[in-house]
Amino acid sequence: MSSLFNVMNIASTGMSAESVRLNTTASNIANANSVSSSYDATYRARKPVFAAEMENAIEAQKGGTGVKVLGVVESDAPLQVEFNPNHPMADKDGYIYKPNVNVVEEMADMLSASTAYETNVQVADTTKRIFRRVLQLGQN
Repeated sequence: MSSLFNVMNIASTGMSAESVRLNTTASNIANANSVSSSYDATYRARKPVFAAEMENAIEAQKGGTGVKVLGVVESDAPLQVEFNPNHPMADKDGYIYKPNVNVVEEMADMLSASTAYETNVQVADTTKRIFRRVLQLGQN
């Protein structure tokens, strides 16, 4: 029975992590076309950093590990700098700054995160059905 609880824990931490990934990706896509007049104020793509909770699994000697979101980091890829002196956001030298967001990569990441989230939901649902069957066996 405790292994079923472990499965539910793994699925729930997976859903939580993929939710962070989906929200981060959505934020990146929403800001992909933003423009700034300074390099420092320009939006930078963000990515969540995950870690398997292996240390907890070893300490508790349980059968599986969950997923932990360590944080969200900004991409260090170069920003897009464009010479456009007629743009209202242009700096004194005529440049505008655009985020380092690759919309195609973000869409692929969103599809991957969505699929992973759905898989975790299916695992949790299957585990819930197994719990019910085990309880029904105990009643007979």
